[in-house]
Amino acid sequence: MSISIVKSSYHPPLAGGWQIVALLSVVGCLNYLDRTMITTMRESITHALPMSDAQFGLLTSVFLWTYGLLSPFAGFLADKFNRSRVIIVSLFVWSLVTWLTAHVTSFEQLLATRALMGISEACYIPAALAMITDYHRGSTRSLATGLHMGGVMFGQSLGFLGGWIAERYLWTDAFNVFGLIGVGYAVILLFFLRDSPDKERNSESGQIEEKVNFWSGVFGLFKRRSFVLLLIFWGMLGIVGWIIMAWLPTYYQESFNLSQATAGLYATGYVYPVSMIGVLVGGFLSDRWSRTNPLARIYLPAIGLCIAAAGVFFAGSTGMLYLAIIGFMLYALTRVFSDTNLMPILCMISDSRYRATGYGVLNMFSCIVGGLGIYVSGVLRDADVNLSIMFKLAAVSMLLCAAVLLLIKAKMEQVKS
Repeated sequence: MSISIVKSSYHPPLAGGWQIVALLSVVGCLNYLDRTMITTMRESITHALPMSDAQFGLLTSVFLWTYGLLSPFAGFLADKFNRSRVIIVSLFVWSLVTWLTAHVTSFEQLLATRALMGISEACYIPAALAMITDYHRGSTRSLATGLHMGGVMFGQSLGFLGGWIAERYLWTDAFNVFGLIGVGYAVILLFFLRDSPDKERNSESGQIEEKVNFWSGVFGLFKRRSFVLLLIFWGMLGIVGWIIMAWLPTYYQESFNLSQATAGLYATGYVYPVSMIGVLVGGFLSDRWSRTNPLARIYLPAIGLCIAAAGVFFAGSTGMLYLAIIGFMLYALTRVFSDTNLMPILCMISDSRYRATGYGVLNMFSCIVGGLGIYVSGVLRDADVNLSIMFKLAAVSMLLCAAVLLLIKAKMEQVKS
């Protein structure tokens, strides 16, 4: 597959492009806040609705399974129909489900709401990122994506609010409050969220509906060697991310004799703020570099992963707490260069009609292999494999991810896609 490289110049976003990013960043925040806060109120929920640890774990597993498996189909909806409507309906439904969660009376009902949340939230990310790239077609694409990812990470960092509210009031209050906030925001978006002019014209004329087909789109994606490589890259990186996120608090606790609360603070209190800085820095640098090198959005994440790998390897080798913290902060800063550039890379190598579908496929694969990665890491822990060794293996895996990324051949007839 040949690559045609020409120098790029600054291409401003379409009118309203930054407003779209701002609106969707709030939605992304609610998306991750609503899904993660249940994990911070385990004690309160299990006291109100008696269940085993396995059942509580199943609540997250069911969400992840439904979310991952339906992502390709959800992405296709955004390619076939109006993206803004898919986003608004998705936000409304998952917010309504969040509100309904506050009114369940049994484990089975709670499990059903988690499955419904997985289905409804699956429709959001592919549609949102596709809409952002519709508006940002030149050298603002990575930064726009990074700003949205910053909103997502802010939502993750606010997950503690669920536990805080549950501890001081009722566990149901958090679901009531944030569910109603989401429903209200969906109504606001009806007046402000619009597809890009080109997408709206195609939808109104029926062109999109006549041209796109789910299975043709999926087969077309897998016929491209670059997409298969991107799938492998994102799956491997998903395994690394899930393993580090799942075991970092335990590593701090066991390696440096910290309390559970302190270890949790070091594992999350530094990671999310630094990651939010990382997506903005990565987006800005990618956009600037892409003005002179169209492959900057491939090269910068590869460089970032090499730096992140060094940070994790060093953090897993040192016996000094502050050096370990520095190493993992370096990982948090540079690993997310991949997050802010994933959709822009997909735009470079895929049919523009199937961008959301392609992202959905990537999302599904990452969820599946990420879950398997967590399970395998648990098996290794049961076999008394040291977490330091696991983190060093994760560092090597990131270097492999960088190598796979550099193999991607971006087919470009012109720089602007």
